[in-house]
Amino acid sequence: MIEQEDQQTTQKTRFIQEQLNSLKREDETLYNILAVDVWALAKTMDEFQPGFWSAFMKNREKALKRFISEAMKNKPVHRKRPPFLR
Repeated sequence: MIEQEDQQTTQKTRFIQEQLNSLKREDETLYNILAVDVWALAKTMDEFQPGFWSAFMKNREKALKRFISEAMKNKPVHRKRPPFLR
């Protein structure tokens, strides 16, 4: 009886692990497809408007810095945590 339950648990665990691995592969594939799409768009735009890519990256850097600063402002402060982990 216990062996049968262990086998069922092992089978369920294996099935869940396979599903997780499948989702990870699909996520990585989607990420790669998006990266290729962005690259193709930037390459095409750079051909029509020279300097597009560098301007895009500068704007992206500014937006990322703004996002990080906003996230830090809105982050709740935990007094119990050390300052480097707040």
